[in-house]
Amino acid sequence: MQEEQRSRRGVESSIRTAAVWEVIDTSTRRQQEELGRPLRVLDLGGGSGGFAVPLAERGHDVVVVDPSPDALASLDRRAGEAGVGDRVHGFQGDATSLASVVPEPVDLICCHGVLEYVDDAGATIAMLRGALAPAGVVSLLVAQRLAAVLSRALAGQFEAARTVLVSPDGRWGPTDPLPRRFDVEQIHAQLVAGGLKPVATQGVRVFADLVPSAYLDSEADRTSLLELEAAVAEREAAAFLGRLGAGLHVLAVRDG
Repeated sequence: MQEEQRSRRGVESSIRTAAVWEVIDTSTRRQQEELGRPLRVLDLGGGSGGFAVPLAERGHDVVVVDPSPDALASLDRRAGEAGVGDRVHGFQGDATSLASVVPEPVDLICCHGVLEYVDDAGATIAMLRGALAPAGVVSLLVAQRLAAVLSRALAGQFEAARTVLVSPDGRWGPTDPLPRRFDVEQIHAQLVAGGLKPVATQGVRVFADLVPSAYLDSEADRTSLLELEAAVAEREAAAFLGRLGAGLHVLAVRDG
């Protein structure tokens, strides 16, 4: 039973990250081919290595900067178990630490679930650009406003849904655990202001965060949900349905 539960948690985690990983994997393969070498990667807020370890398994050298010592300890264990401990380097810190832990420009920066919490999202974006090589790529993942509107409304919390929709920071009130959520236009504008050019945008977890766990009991159900999420991302429907995704994933390149 415990083995089955662990397997299910792993699959559900892949449902949450599969679309993002597919874009990152495709982008890094292209970069590696162009550069003729493995990439130097920075994972800001990378925690226990959900993306860092798979990237290291592809042969890239990854620096993870995270404020949590517990997450970094988990990162070390995970990298060791995967046999890539020599290519994953964890440092305790935040965006202000980048200059001291990343001595040379990097080819890829993953910044997932970070901008929602920092004091100044614009300043953090500028720091990311400063750490990026001229042909480098930023993978940015942020919480999206309309998903919270939909989830609050479906839960019968109509006032909270309205508040998320109209509030400047996309929060439903003082008990909201997220300091801010973003719209597509808002995050694009902040990236451009920070010297980064968005080149690909997709909404992720359009359905995964809304589907009751009781509907994901079988492997076939979970596979079907993954395929549905992938189909949404690949088709014209993404322009509409993507705005309802719990997450907003943007690839951006250094502009100039």
